[in-house]
Amino acid sequence: MKIINILIVTLFLVFLNSCSQRQEEARRPISHASGTFIKESIERNKKLVATEEKIIDSIIKNDTLKEYLASNKGYWYKYETKSELENVFPKRGDIAYFEYEIKNLDNTIIYTKEETKPQIYYVDKENIMIGLRDGIKLMKKGETISFLFPSHMAYGYHGDDDKIGTNQPIICTVTLNDIKLDPQAKN
Repeated sequence: MKIINILIVTLFLVFLNSCSQRQEEARRPISHASGTFIKESIERNKKLVATEEKIIDSIIKNDTLKEYLASNKGYWYKYETKSELENVFPKRGDIAYFEYEIKNLDNTIIYTKEETKPQIYYVDKENIMIGLRDGIKLMKKGETISFLFPSHMAYGYHGDDDKIGTNQPIICTVTLNDIKLDPQAKN
């Protein structure tokens, strides 16, 4: 009986000891983030954009036959065919019917109009290349515009998983064939 009492007292003391209020200090992380990766990435991107803009600027300066316009989104464009008769621009919800081809900055074709096929685009309701998303809204029916997109307005760091590589600026020549106004828009 004495052994059982001693065993019960011992277990009770162990239990009390394990339940005692101990203030444990939180573990500290082994490594500390310094933010240098983000800072370095920002600097790399600034240099990349500056390099691409220099190349695009030289293309614009060498093309003395056309006037280039700068967009407020960071790309440039020129009219190949401009319509003075039309006055309707695609807006959110409209359907834009267009075709396009893509070239690199050396003017070598990457994708022909046949490869890209005629496109049907519900303006601002579908996910397409960021530069085209904005550029189409600058066009009127029947116009053809050549856009000079820096890589961040084209396919960016990832490319298109086929012919367009990482951080590749492009020339995208687009013809807007038709615009169907949003059927749900209130007149």
